[in-house]
Amino acid sequence: MIKLVMATNNANKLREASEILSPLGIEVISQRQAGADCDPEENGASFAENAMIKARAVHEAVGLPVIADDSGLCVDALNGEPGVYSARYAPDNEKCPTILKKLENVPDEERGAHFVCSIAYIDGNGKEKVVEGRCSGVIAHEEKGSGGFGYDPIFKYGDKTLAEMTPEEKNKISHRGSALRALYELLSSEEG
Repeated sequence: MIKLVMATNNANKLREASEILSPLGIEVISQRQAGADCDPEENGASFAENAMIKARAVHEAVGLPVIADDSGLCVDALNGEPGVYSARYAPDNEKCPTILKKLENVPDEERGAHFVCSIAYIDGNGKEKVVEGRCSGVIAHEEKGSGGFGYDPIFKYGDKTLAEMTPEEKNKISHRGSALRALYELLSSEEG
């Protein structure tokens, strides 16, 4: 089994990564479990840059293979906001209401949005790679569902929000699921 340190202490991100990668023979542990206590400033201009900033900091601390993700919501009618600022766009309990308020007079056909997830990978020798996943949908008019986290209750894919999906349904179509599968393909090709 491959073991990777994930540069996060976010239990939701760690759980999603484990759910997707463990059936593929990859064990994911948190940076805290690996002994890394760092929280670098994410001041990159892109999701990929922010992911690499986190990966490098944790890799430097533990010297093991590391993955780090940076992800967020990009809303077409808001010129791509919140984008790389998704995590700090508003306090946790105000993220969805903030977006809904900004879009309250925007018609359905202009409510397009997508999630992006960039995953930086640094192997045991310090070699760096980045993979990306996307999930396109629309912003709903109200929050629905109790699953997921972040912007999931307002992001509709098909006829459900991500928060209305089971973890298995969400992992099949989500930006993080797509990026993690791309990471698995990368790791498989390097082993073979």
